[in-house]
Amino acid sequence: MKVLHVVGARPNFMKVAPVLNALKSRKHVVQTLVHTGQHYDANMSEVFFEQLCIPAPDVSLSVGSGTHARQTAEIMTRFEPVVLERRPDIVLVYGDVNSTVAAALVCAKLGIRVGHVEAGLRSFDRSMPEEINRLVTDQLADALYTPSEDGDRNLQREGIAPEKIFRVGNVMIDSLVRLLPLAQRQNKNSLPERYALVTLHRPANVDDGAALKSILQSLFEVNRDLSVIFPAHPRTRQRISDFGLNAGQLRLVDPLPYIDFLGLQSRAAVVITDSGGIQEETTYLGIPCLTLRENTERPVTVSLGTNVLVGRDPDKLRSELLLVLAGKAKKGTVPPLWDGHAGERIASLLAD
Repeated sequence: MKVLHVVGARPNFMKVAPVLNALKSRKHVVQTLVHTGQHYDANMSEVFFEQLCIPAPDVSLSVGSGTHARQTAEIMTRFEPVVLERRPDIVLVYGDVNSTVAAALVCAKLGIRVGHVEAGLRSFDRSMPEEINRLVTDQLADALYTPSEDGDRNLQREGIAPEKIFRVGNVMIDSLVRLLPLAQRQNKNSLPERYALVTLHRPANVDDGAALKSILQSLFEVNRDLSVIFPAHPRTRQRISDFGLNAGQLRLVDPLPYIDFLGLQSRAAVVITDSGGIQEETTYLGIPCLTLRENTERPVTVSLGTNVLVGRDPDKLRSELLLVLAGKAKKGTVPPLWDGHAGERIASLLAD
């Protein structure tokens, strides 16, 4: 049985690792890992792959950045010959990046089965390119592996046959469970006793000068009570500069490798973010999470977890932070099947 995995960005590697590792013990399974190169990440060194216990990609397409249309088309053009040469029995795609939908389109037209890991997530906001990728991929996929009950409901509402839907849990949490002990051994001597950890990357937050200025002003207020540690992507730093803003009051650091970031996250008093994956991680870790978005494709982190949507409302952010400082932050529970064994469940389904 030939299984081909397609990834395009660092978060995809965190999702593919548990499935790759779980399938290693299946003697009749031959695996191929394809990295489209949609995102280049300098932190993806040899150590990164060693920590995840996975090999470097078998095939690198080196697509690089571009507009959504050009990038998707380039991935399809470069991926098609790989599929024709290797003729996998099933192609597994992960998450919601352009690589995910591009690979699904190629396979659907060639009659090759597609499995979508992290299927069924919906923000119901089609202004987000990821939402389009999720919707199209799920319509094309033959097997849909969902992380939570809301994913099942979304797919059924969209007319997906129930026999195609498999609730397996959250593969991202598998990697977190595996690496958390290592992350917590990272050096913490230079850290403040209590701090807020911030990540920002959504275009709606960093490409709009007024929105970015408002967020920074809110973070300055946070910084009065909690030191703010802000691993800032180069693009976010550039936007701060382009708009003539000054973030000098905050502790800006370079983007961190996953292990280092996970260590920071596990010790934070609160995390302020616009990232989907971090909403999941903080829910598992029991860390208060304030999400700078009006919606989320991971509503289980709000209904069961520690996540609170504050949007762009500085008053809402301020009031939630006061609760954190007073020790009255929202308490959450870990959603069912977020137990570190999602990859094994997918491997068993594939083997059967």
